[in-house]
Order: sequence, then C-alpha cells, then structure tokens
Amino acid sequence: MALGRIRTDLALEAKEKFEEEHAEVRGVVVKEDYNEEKDIRTTTVIIETENGAKTMGRPQGVYITLEAPNMSVPDEDYHREISKELAEHMKGLLPEKQELNILVVGLGNRDITPDALGPDVVSNLHITRHIIREYGVQGTGEEKLHSISGLVPGVMGQTGMETLEIVRGVAEETRPDVIIAIDALAARSVKRLNRTIQITDTGISPGSGVGNHRTGLNQETLGIRVIGIGVPTVVDGATIVRDSMAHLLDTLEEAEKKEFLEEMIAPSLHSMFMTPKDVDETIKRLAFTISEGLNLAFAKPEE
Repeated sequence: MALGRIRTDLALEAKEKFEEEHAEVRGVVVKEDYNEEKDIRTTTVIIETENGAKTMGRPQGVYITLEAPNMSVPDEDYHREISKELAEHMKGLLPEKQELNILVVGLGNRDITPDALGPDVVSNLHITRHIIREYGVQGTGEEKLHSISGLVPGVMGQTGMETLEIVRGVAEETRPDVIIAIDALAARSVKRLNRTIQITDTGISPGSGVGNHRTGLNQETLGIRVIGIGVPTVVDGATIVRDSMAHLLDTLEEAEKKEFLEEMIAPSLHSMFMTPKDVDETIKRLAFTISEGLNLAFAKPEE
C-alpha cells in the first residue's frame, strides 16, 4: 500500500507506523524522555529479539533519536545543548577503554548538498592520530588522548568502489577499536526533517537516505563495532502529499485511508526526494553541531 511504501530510516518512525496501524510489535522496547528546559526529546528504541528485528525491518540493537524542534534555527546556545546531549549518548556507546583508536567515516557525496552531512562532519573534527603517531600522547600535552582518524570515501560513482571495500581496507591498516559512520537519512514526516539525530549501535547502510542501499557497514561486515549517526535531510514526494492531507486522513478509517492514498499517490512520487531550500546553510550548521558533539565525546573527561 502507498502508506506502507513511504520510506523512513528512523527506527522511531517505523515503530510509530505500527502504532498507527494498531499492530503490536513484540521484542521491541521504547523509552521516552523530554527535557523541557532544553526542549529536546529523546526516544530510545531497543530491538531485543529476532522477531522484533524482522517486524521492524532493522537489526537488533539500540536506536537513540534526539528530536529538537529548533535544530534548523541558527541558535548557537541551543545547538550547544544538542552537542552536549549527543556527546553523552556517544560516551555510553563507545567501548570502555582509556585510549581508543577511533575511525570516523563521513558517508555521502560532498557535491550534493543534502548528502554532504558526513563529509562536512569529518571536516570539523579534531583529528589526532597523525599527531600521536609523530609525537606520542605526551607530545600533545595530554596524559591520555583518543586517536581519531577521519575518512571520506565518496560514492561509487566517483570511486568505482563499494564504500565497504574502502572502509575495510583502511580499517585493516589502522585497526580501529570502533568505527563511527555518519550519513544523511530519509524521514516519513516533514516535521523531523533536519530536526532529528539518530544514533545506533547497529551500523549504517550507505545511500539509505535516497533508497540506494549499498552493503552495510556493521559488526558483521567489518568485524568491528560500528556506531551510526544520521540526520534525515530528505523526504520522498509521497510524504509531502500525505502530510498535506493529514487532516483529511484523520477522518477516514484505516482501510479507507490506505485505499485513498493508493489512488492519490502516484508511484513516481516514491522516487522523488525533496529537501528545504535553505539546506546548504542547514547542513553546515548540523555538521558543526554533530562534530562538536563528537569532539566533546572524545575529549579528556574533566577532573
């Protein structure tokens, strides 16, 4: 049905879709928290069983979603709070080791603005691996310091290689303890566009945001823990139609709603992806917010 084909990369939205259809999903736990002072809502979806993973269409693991309504607004103080929130969640997912070797991979095409989030995040990171290799940790003036390296592998149309092949080759050479992969995603709700960050310990699939799924980067394919970070920067055309008719749809029964959408949403709309007109400035702002969150997560803990 048209409603079911409206795509999303957010585990939270996948869970909401089942709730809208009054379908019970076993093996999935949802925890919610709202910080009124910061105006940030955190929803944690934990897929605990194989049945839950099969139903949700996602691997077993933890999916943390930060929703910040004003994330697309140029408010430095607000973005600083988002960075701090992101850092706290990242610390909880990183391996417990005093000095980690971390590889951050910025997925996406730098030449296409809505897809440039990953490369832009890597550009703003505090990279330390080359300094540590040259001078040692003591040479940096710190007693303990994580080794951070960054990689922007591009896309297959630019390199002729699968992203997995490039990342695996670099990982075999640098032997990271953990890989953090950042990519643009797709949402099924306009209200979450550029206002949501998803963090997951299940890795990420390059190109997922526009339905161009490549081989995933995860523990299974790389033999290394992979933490995925994504922001929905696009929605498909069918989402725009559905959101525009939201009030009308609320008056219909579920069967009528599906039949109506099937007739109204042309199949071609599912291959069209849309993004806000100010996406260039928004991506730069979001990339800086995420990179600052990672820099805080990697920094030496305050005494």
